Amino acid sequence: MQTNLKRVQKKRFFSEQLRKKIVHEYEMGKMTVLELSRFYSVSDTSIYKWIVKYSNYEKQSIQIVEMKGSGSNRIKELEQKVKELERIVGVKQIKIDFLEKMTDISKIEFGIDLKKNFSIQRSTGLEKTEIK
Repeated sequence: MQTNLKRVQKKRFFSEQLRKKIVHEYEMGKMTVLELSRFYSVSDTSIYKWIVKYSNYEKQSIQIVEMKGSGSNRIKELEQKVKELERIVGVKQIKIDFLEKMTDISKIEFGIDLKKNFSIQRSTGLEKTEIK
């Protein structure tokens, strides 16, 4: 026995207060349309319609164009990350310079060469090795 079943789509209703809140967050630049649609589980098409309906920019006849993936917050985050990585690289370079200077000083002051020298024979532990 086969029955004809139809898939019923659920229509979700969003209050006007929530719509205006989403549009306000977009206008303040807190989130992009894509971020808002993911955060509130609303289609981006609906958000664009709400922007047209509730936006202050629309009343001033200003057209909003948003590039996909554009967001000043993302750029600021990446710039901050670059600064942090540059700082870390600077600290590492200072440590490298310090260690190289210490190896030079140890050779001059104490006659100890701390750098690897592959021309010297390895010690077997039984015989004395000659220093060249």
